[in-house]
Amino acid sequence: MSRPEHIAPPELFYNETEAQKYTSNSRIASVQAEMAFRAIELLCLPEDKSCLLLDIGCGSGLSGEVLEEEGHTWVGLDISPSMLEIARDREVEGDLMLQDVGQGLGFRPGTFEGAISISVLQWLCNADSKTNIPKARLMRFFTTLYSCLVNGSRAVFQFYPENDDQLDLIMGCATRCGFTGGLVIDYPNSKKAKKFYLCLFAGQGQGAKPQLPQGLGTDETADPQGAQFSQTRNRTRGPKGGPRVSVKDKHWIMRKKDAARTRGETVANDSKYTGRKRRVKF
Repeated sequence: MSRPEHIAPPELFYNETEAQKYTSNSRIASVQAEMAFRAIELLCLPEDKSCLLLDIGCGSGLSGEVLEEEGHTWVGLDISPSMLEIARDREVEGDLMLQDVGQGLGFRPGTFEGAISISVLQWLCNADSKTNIPKARLMRFFTTLYSCLVNGSRAVFQFYPENDDQLDLIMGCATRCGFTGGLVIDYPNSKKAKKFYLCLFAGQGQGAKPQLPQGLGTDETADPQGAQFSQTRNRTRGPKGGPRVSVKDKHWIMRKKDAARTRGETVANDSKYTGRKRRVKF
């Protein structure tokens, strides 16, 4: 089966038909959400704080919805007009921009507190024309990305490397542009569940030197004869390992409603039920 990046450039491959097919596929949406959650975990963002994040290759906003659920504000970039049109029709909350990231990012220094990217990075390695030189595009992308990130923040890329040479090219360009970090591989012994995450650190910040997270399914105490897997993963946040406390409380909802009113949007009236937790439906 041919890889999508070998068929056509992304702006042509994800036309109106493919974009609609991609977004309406429930399995793709589920996998995309799971990988976006994992990318947010690897960002190691401060607890109970809403951060401004960059979603590189946001597509129709599937990963952006996960950022919204986690209480963050986001800006999405994508090269496909059809994907962005669907995202706009789905009324995602993030700001959307039509952008070829291989041409660089035009944001001010220190704009974002983190960045994620799902299934995008391998597209920059495709020389679909004489002017698209993979190494030059990667260098331009990583240089401008490093500039627009806050010092000490992280960028996490889930991607599908075609081979070891492509992997070396991507990591080499990121390192030359100032990033540190490395590759996190979840479930390395599974052909189906194996996922690659490039976790990059933009500077050290004021704290201790950041440590590269450990991949899932790589517990050193596991049976050496084979990997041990679980059907579910408990998402924990914070140094104490406790469950993540949602930032979508009543105060957060009121801020979102005030912002929507400022934009002139129609918003439901406030009441004693605003922000009230609902019962679980069976």
